[in-house]
This record gives sequence, structure tokens and C-alpha cells, in this order.
Amino acid sequence: MTDLEIEAQKGNMAEEVLAGLTSLQKTLPSKYFYDKKGSEIFDKITELEEYYPTRVERHILETYVHEMATVIGETVELIEPGSGSSDKTRILLQNMSNICCYIPMDISGDYLFKVADQLQKDFPKIKIVPLQADYTQTFELPLTNPKARKVVFFPGSTIGNFKKERVNLFLEMISKLVGNDGALLIGVDLKKDITVLEAAYNDKKGVTAAFNKNILVHINNELNTNFNLDLFEHRAIWNEEASRIEMHLFVKESHSVLFAGREIQFRKGETIHTENSHKYTLSGFAEMVSNWFEVKKVWTDEQDYFSVQYLEPK
Repeated sequence: MTDLEIEAQKGNMAEEVLAGLTSLQKTLPSKYFYDKKGSEIFDKITELEEYYPTRVERHILETYVHEMATVIGETVELIEPGSGSSDKTRILLQNMSNICCYIPMDISGDYLFKVADQLQKDFPKIKIVPLQADYTQTFELPLTNPKARKVVFFPGSTIGNFKKERVNLFLEMISKLVGNDGALLIGVDLKKDITVLEAAYNDKKGVTAAFNKNILVHINNELNTNFNLDLFEHRAIWNEEASRIEMHLFVKESHSVLFAGREIQFRKGETIHTENSHKYTLSGFAEMVSNWFEVKKVWTDEQDYFSVQYLEPK
């Protein structure tokens, strides 16, 4: 990225953070979890005993990858928004000979390019084209194989992190990106016992707490703010009405933070809402995507904890 693009990105970040922190319910965009350190901490979360989504989704992918290969097309350009470590994508790259090109996308450039370099060494027959971009904003795909079918891979039930209006914008964007002939292969977390859910987001080792607080570290580093992490406490709460886990940073003591020339007040007991993780029923998810996509195939684990779903545009 050029210096001008970096400054523009910081300007957007400052605007979004300020808007969130001056709302009645303070919020921060969850995409700012993912600087280099945040991406590394999240990788540690996926290895935790309590955190079932990654483990179960990997099991589904490994069990049914050859079935998935038969439905996604003969020559495929695989696109992954928010690719992170691309760990689960390796299962597809190793087992799907029909993937000619892989475009990992991530907001954290240093981490993205490091992962992409290693992938190119490991999969020399597949063209790896990393794209540093915020997929919630406008972006352009690099030119690869014009004859390839565009398939977006969106694992991890990341779609569950979006509010309803963001889900609609995301689905509209993906449908335009893949075109009439494309497809979406997506991980979707399913509703289950609340104790399982709450344990997954409040791990005993405190890794998720470190991940949640790292959003403040990232903002401090990028925008020269002075958040004191000791004044915040991680909490993950199940919201039954909204069918979601909510991650919050609970304010332990009243204090203020200087941000963009303004003093932001934090009252003891209030929270910064940092992330949602919606859980779905199969019928509810199909209904949610129905304006843009039709669910063609669903794979689940034995306990119906998680699903991987194959969708085609309407």
C-alpha cells in the first residue's frame, strides 16, 4: 500500500472508532481485532479445548471435501474474504484439483503476505494472489483466469459476526462478486446448548479475553490513543432474543480516554460491545440468505453443532 492509502485507511479507522465510542451503547468494529497480533491470538483460540467451531468445521471439511469438490465446478477461482491463517483452506487446496487460483483477502497485510508466501511454496501448481483489503468496503479482485468459476469460501461462521443490515450488504456484495455462475461455500454455526456456547467464548486460559482486549491495543498503536487495558474486563454473554453470543469489554472504573482531540468518558459498569456471534437453525439461515442465494447442499457433524453449506446465486 502507498503512504497515501495507509493514511486514508487510518482516517477511516478513526471515523469508525469515534462513531462507535460516541454511541449510546459504545461499540467497536470487530474487524479491528485483526492486526498481526490479533490474528495470532485468534489462531490460539482455534486450538482451545472449549472452542468447538474450528475443530468441528475442520472435521466436516476433511470428511466431505471430495463431495464439495464435485459441486463447486471444474475450474475454480477460490476467494476467501478475511482469510487469516488460511488454515482450513489448506484442506480444500490439498484435496481439490479443480482449484486453479486462490485469492486470500485480509485487512492485516504483513500477516497476509507471510501466509501467502508459504502457501505458494506448499502449493506450487495453484496461483496464490493475496489481496490486502477490507472486504466490508469496495475492492477490486486481481485478474486471474477469466474462464474460472468464482467461488467464495467463507468459513468459521464469520457471517454470524454481522448485524442484520451488514448481513444483507455482505450477501449482496458476494452475489455480485461471484456472478450468476458462481457459488458460496460457507461455514454456519448452529444453535445448541447455552453452556457449550458460553464456555467457547469464556475460555479458562483467558485467550479470548486477550483477543477481545487486543482491539484496544490495535487502536492505541494505530491512532495514538491511551486505552488502559487494566480498566476493562472481557465478558461474553448469551442473548437469547437475538440468538447470539455478545462479546463486551466491561468498564471496571470510570475514566476518560483522549481520542482525536476529544475526551471520551467511560462510566463504571458500562460496556463496549465488540462482537456478535449469531447462531442459526438450518431453516432460519436458508430464509436469511433467500433474497440472494439458494442453499443447495448442507454438511453437518454428528452432533449438529456446525454446518458447511453450498449456496448458488438465485
